[in-house]
Amino acid sequence: MEFKLGSKAASGAVQCQMIDMTYPGAVPMHKVNFDAKSEYDMIQNYKVLQEVFNKLKIDKHIEVNRLVKGRPLDNLEFLQWLKRYCDSVNGGIMNENYDPVERRLKGGKERNSKGSLKSSKSLQANNLHNLASGDAAGINKNTVSKQGKTGVAAASSEVRALSKEITDLKLSVDLLEKERDFYFAKLRDIEILCQSTKVENHPMAVAIKKILYAADAKESALEEAQEFISQSVDNGETEEANEEETD
Repeated sequence: MEFKLGSKAASGAVQCQMIDMTYPGAVPMHKVNFDAKSEYDMIQNYKVLQEVFNKLKIDKHIEVNRLVKGRPLDNLEFLQWLKRYCDSVNGGIMNENYDPVERRLKGGKERNSKGSLKSSKSLQANNLHNLASGDAAGINKNTVSKQGKTGVAAASSEVRALSKEITDLKLSVDLLEKERDFYFAKLRDIEILCQSTKVENHPMAVAIKKILYAADAKESALEEAQEFISQSVDNGETEEANEEETD
């Protein structure tokens, strides 16, 4: 059954913050969109991340087109790699002085500053009017207080949601690794059996090894194995018929 990761985990925003935590200030957080839901917005986040990789000389090409699809294996593999890389830099020790909420709020303010230029002019005109009427001080104080509380509450809510999603991802990774190890052990047992002296030249063992040692996951490997078995059976029947005629 195919399932997709949450948009937060696949959007590239979490990955940007992981690198920013490892290299504080290296990521232009004002360019990172934590509300990205469309593939276009996610691609912009990954572009930011790739630019930071290039700047830090991190030799890793990001498969953006695969990651934005939200398929679990692609995203989990990249997150696993990124976690290992960050641990190799900071020794697996979290930077206690790094405030992710503050960095995201700062990035959001910088990102919205240009877009709100026209609105700010309108607000300035209203504030001048309020100053004339003597009400501006109280209004500004209440507005700033409400905006500050709203921003912090929204950021805290997003952090909790991300923390839960990361926990779910870790559980998914553990399950996938256990499943991978289980099937790998089975395949290894089959390989050892097919390599044993008594059966290594048997048509079925040869066909199985053709599939096991195929260069990539292509359907032709199975077709080649089936064709080999068919030819072996036909050759065996021909030899038996020749022996009967000779007798």
